[in-house]
Amino acid sequence: MKKNIFSMVLSLFAIIATAKDVQTVVFTTTPQMHCANCEAKIKGNLRFEKGVKAIRTDVEAQKVYVSYDPKKTTEEKLQKAFEKFGYKATKTDQKAKIPTHEGEACKNM
Repeated sequence: MKKNIFSMVLSLFAIIATAKDVQTVVFTTTPQMHCANCEAKIKGNLRFEKGVKAIRTDVEAQKVYVSYDPKKTTEEKLQKAFEKFGYKATKTDQKAKIPTHEGEACKNM
């Protein structure tokens, strides 16, 4: 019984020690996202950036949600990562309304 309790306590400490402080930042992009190809381009390129844990895109809201480990990267580095594949990222708020540019043509088709 003591052995089981000891191993459970060790497991708990291991879980706590490996837990990472993950933060999420919301970006809007220029040019705007228009389709699944735009989303795939963003996700496909950002996933290789150091510290990125998850990427979620929302074409309707024109937002990219990036969860990252702040010990490995910063918001500024993530913004520069967008520039590597032809986008300019601007930090925005989760509740902000981003107007869509109807006349813009998709460059990822």
